[in-house]
Amino acid sequence: MASYYYLIASLPELRADGDMPITYSEFLSLCRSNVSDSKYELLEKLTLSSTEGPLVREWAKFYGMLTGELNYQRSTALGRSYSPPQEKDTVTSQVVAGALSAKNPLEAEKILLEYEFENLDAIMGLHVFDDYVLFGYAVKLKLLERLTSFDREKGRDEFKSLFDGIQRRVYSL
Repeated sequence: MASYYYLIASLPELRADGDMPITYSEFLSLCRSNVSDSKYELLEKLTLSSTEGPLVREWAKFYGMLTGELNYQRSTALGRSYSPPQEKDTVTSQVVAGALSAKNPLEAEKILLEYEFENLDAIMGLHVFDDYVLFGYAVKLKLLERLTSFDREKGRDEFKSLFDGIQRRVYSL
């Protein structure tokens, strides 16, 4: 297992309640000369749904459970039938319920992000300066990247556009 003392020590801290201090492409450029070609390729192709790589398998199991619970609770709230998740975790169920009852979608995302960061920290455990920490950092960066993609103005404009379309259909009846 490789050690990345300088690389990991030089990366800015990532916090669920903080800004994104570095872009994923900047992160990749820092990794380029410090990791093997095979690890770099995994980092380059990494998504939140990836299943290959150090730490990523464990993350995929947690993320699958979280998204399954989200889908289940959303469907149930809409009155649709949906199979309950095969793996059920009480804490995950409570966090998802709290996120779904948030005052707006951005607040819900922040609740989920905090929970995802906590679980990544648990998966990384006592690893220091190795692949687990590097890939954990990469997943956290992907999560922050997802959060920063939400734009309040674009969301409001999209909602208004959808609502106006519905109103036009109703008035045309």
